[in-house]
Amino acid sequence: MLMRTDPFRDLDRFAQQVLGTAARPAIMPMDAWRDGEEFIVEFDLPGIAEDSLDLDIEHNVVTVRAERAPVDPDREMLATERPRGVFSRQLVLGDNLDTGKIAAKYHDGVLQLRIPVADKAKPRKIVVDRPRDNVIVDADSSSPRESINA
Repeated sequence: MLMRTDPFRDLDRFAQQVLGTAARPAIMPMDAWRDGEEFIVEFDLPGIAEDSLDLDIEHNVVTVRAERAPVDPDREMLATERPRGVFSRQLVLGDNLDTGKIAAKYHDGVLQLRIPVADKAKPRKIVVDRPRDNVIVDADSSSPRESINA
């Protein structure tokens, strides 16, 4: 499964509400869901250049980094409400996901990760062995009958 770990996110949100500014530019909203045999995670990254995206995985931790370029210092800004700088988010993935087969695409400001469920975590049938030691086939009949030893 997918586990969220960002203990400072609520603190950042509170600082943004009280002070009117983010304590760090880490706003990277995401949605995550399961679709059949894979998990899909989407991050909103509008205005981020594709070449500034960086994805790393170490053990079960996926780190997504992106950067929105700073404002040109020669430009006289009338409003600067869009966060700039480096954005980063980490996801801790469960052992039931196949981290070796993660696929990523970036389109229209949305980064999508597709993470397949590991084969070992997929539901499977277990065959029950049924010993046929006590089955006797009559020479007169083609159907087996069980012998009962009391």
